[in-house]
Amino acid sequence: MLELRQLTVLQAIARAGSLAGAARSLHYSQPTVAHHLAALESHLGVDLVTRTTRGATLTDLGQLFLGHAEAVLDRLGSAEAEVKALARHGVATLRIGTFPTAGAHVLPRAVAALEVRTGVRVELHEAEPPELIERLLARELHCALIYDDPEAPVHLLDELKTVPLFDDPFRVVLPASHPLARRRSVAIADLVDDGWMMSRDPDEPGDTALRATCAAEGFTPRPVLRTDDYDVMFGFVAAGVGVALVPQMALVEREGVVVRPIAGAQLHRSIRFVSLAGDAPPAAAVLVAALRAGSRTTGRSAGSDDPQLLDPLAAHLHDEQPVAE
Repeated sequence: MLELRQLTVLQAIARAGSLAGAARSLHYSQPTVAHHLAALESHLGVDLVTRTTRGATLTDLGQLFLGHAEAVLDRLGSAEAEVKALARHGVATLRIGTFPTAGAHVLPRAVAALEVRTGVRVELHEAEPPELIERLLARELHCALIYDDPEAPVHLLDELKTVPLFDDPFRVVLPASHPLARRRSVAIADLVDDGWMMSRDPDEPGDTALRATCAAEGFTPRPVLRTDDYDVMFGFVAAGVGVALVPQMALVEREGVVVRPIAGAQLHRSIRFVSLAGDAPPAAAVLVAALRAGSRTTGRSAGSDDPQLLDPLAAHLHDEQPVAE
């Protein structure tokens, strides 16, 4: 009957090139390695290893059998890792929801840290916050990253636990040819005659903040395009069709546009981690810790009054040849 140790001994011999080297790597004695090899060869009825004064090499049959043995060892290793992860962290696979910009800028390093620290696998699902919350309540997801309006959160349900991560400030995106493009900051009131790129969702936090700010200034923003694709939005801004209010995380370097802070207002959307109250697996807490660590280089920590641009690309766009008002 085959034994797992026989497979590991054959693998060690192939890697070390000798029985003595295999013994050292496995912390076995050399006679023990020789015993397991002999038992394996006896069971199969073939020679798997050729031994010389210079070491040991696998025969053709040995190489053939090694391929199958390593597949078995890999599968057993994965099974062991999944069982340990499930026992220690509540899940073998953590199902995480995210909206696109967070998926690009916030989650990758946090997910990598989660996998290294826990061995838990991840399964990512991309959607907008309303759908993510629905899937979370349906228990299709363990947790999710969402954004919302800090003044009117849409997700405050008894079933959910929320953890504020950071505030993602909005910036004004202008055509490079715009008369205000060389100012250090631009007031929303100065854009009363401009058309706006706006979301298809009227409750999107950027549009909500824009309408409220414009209302306070006595006008209503005039939409010229409704899209949730920032690449499309930036293309039309570059062409001079209109201006846009864009979250810092969504900024991209694009020829023909400039990005400016908003004068006289601190508009932002809140980035939050949500999970089912009392039902989140322990692995979710590890992910939250990694996200909080990463948020210090992504945006402003939730509740911070520091308006400094921390994103390198945003800083580059912000400093593109402005002049004082």
